[in-house]
Amino acid sequence: MNEELRGDLQRIGERTTDEQSPPIPVKAHPMLFSQAIMNVVIPTNFMIPKITFTGIEDPEAHITTFHTQMMISGGTDVMHYKLFMGTFSSTMLNWFISLPDGHITSFDQFSTLFRE
Repeated sequence: MNEELRGDLQRIGERTTDEQSPPIPVKAHPMLFSQAIMNVVIPTNFMIPKITFTGIEDPEAHITTFHTQMMISGGTDVMHYKLFMGTFSSTMLNWFISLPDGHITSFDQFSTLFRE
C-alpha cells in the first residue's frame, strides 16, 4: 500500500503543466479518526486481516469478510477503526484520506460512509 502511495506521489510530481488532470491533494499525515481512536494501540503480534478493497468489490461483502476475520483474530471493536482502513487501496485509499481530520468517531459511522 505504501509503495502504491509513493508511486502516486511520484506521478503527481512528474506531471507537466500541459496535462489536463489536476493533481490529487494528498495529506502528509491524515488524522481522520478522533483522538480516542488514534490512541488505541494494535498489539504487534495481532493477526491483521489480509483483504483488500479497491472500490470495485461489493462493500457489504468486504465489511462481512473484515468482521469475520477480526472475530477469528480476537480483535476488539476499537481496533476495527484503524485496521479497516488498512484494507483500502487505490481509489478507496484516496477517498479515505480525503475525509476531514477527526471526522470518524464510530465504526457505525465509518462503515456507513464506506457503504455510500
